[in-house]
Amino acid sequence: MKLKRRQLLHLVALGVVMPAAPRIASAQSYPVKPVRLVVPAPPGGTFDIVARLVAGALSPTLGQQIVVDNRGGAGTNLGTGLVAHAAPDGYTLLLAGSPGAINATLYTNLDFSFARDIAPVASIERAPLIMTVNPASPAGTVRDFIGYANAANVNMGSGGIGSTGHVAGELFNMMASTKLVHVPYRGEAPAIADLLAGQVQVVFSTPGSVMSAIGAGTLRPLGVTGATRMDVLPQVPAIAETLRGYEAVSWSGIGAPANTPAPIIERINRQTNAALAAPQLKARLATFGAAAMTGTPAAFGTFIAGEIDKWAKVIKFAHIKSA
Repeated sequence: MKLKRRQLLHLVALGVVMPAAPRIASAQSYPVKPVRLVVPAPPGGTFDIVARLVAGALSPTLGQQIVVDNRGGAGTNLGTGLVAHAAPDGYTLLLAGSPGAINATLYTNLDFSFARDIAPVASIERAPLIMTVNPASPAGTVRDFIGYANAANVNMGSGGIGSTGHVAGELFNMMASTKLVHVPYRGEAPAIADLLAGQVQVVFSTPGSVMSAIGAGTLRPLGVTGATRMDVLPQVPAIAETLRGYEAVSWSGIGAPANTPAPIIERINRQTNAALAAPQLKARLATFGAAAMTGTPAAFGTFIAGEIDKWAKVIKFAHIKSA
């Protein structure tokens, strides 16, 4: 499903269209009370960690506390919908991410549109996944793995239907003409446990879930899903070195209800970009394989539109249905 040009332009425009004059005055004094940052995931995961890092960096510069509010559930749709329906005054923000772009097609009965109802404010980070196998696997490279997958039944574990790891694997199927059989788990940890035990043969996993096992030699990385190699694993090639154009990243950024005044969006964007330039925050992001991703609200909107379009094609190809 290709994102319609009108929808794409609307998504980009959300971050740049100037508001009506009466709203500018209130935007100039923003913020005058604490700001809520809704995280559409439970506490403790990477999403939550990113939110708390950014909230801590932004609170002093905005002059108000940013309160992290975890609203996990329904594959991030619960928290995302809460923000989509909130007042567009800058006091309820969303830690948006790759699940929102995937869910835009995966779920057909949502009472909000990620593209229409969430205004892009500021990008934060992006992180590749790692295509990982058990050391007993006959595949030592991505090319070896493609041959292996075409000659045998290969099970691919993931953290669940429609998870970033799932769609990254289906994108691999689409581009490599393989037929990896998806085995969904309730979270990435049990998928990794079964990969270690040899019950599944490959997982496209977040770096934080497998780096220690890779270092210990109990898991073997074949490739990373970003366009280029990771600084922390320079010896591991990008999958794109074998499958030209392959890229699947986990990412996050700040979103707001549509129609939030542009001066508010611009201020949050400016302060977020400044925070991400700090070496300390860059170093913390790097500990779980992420790199800071800065830019304008319009550029973030263009990026999101591309992600929605990419995963719509993969979901259609793989006939993925929400659980």
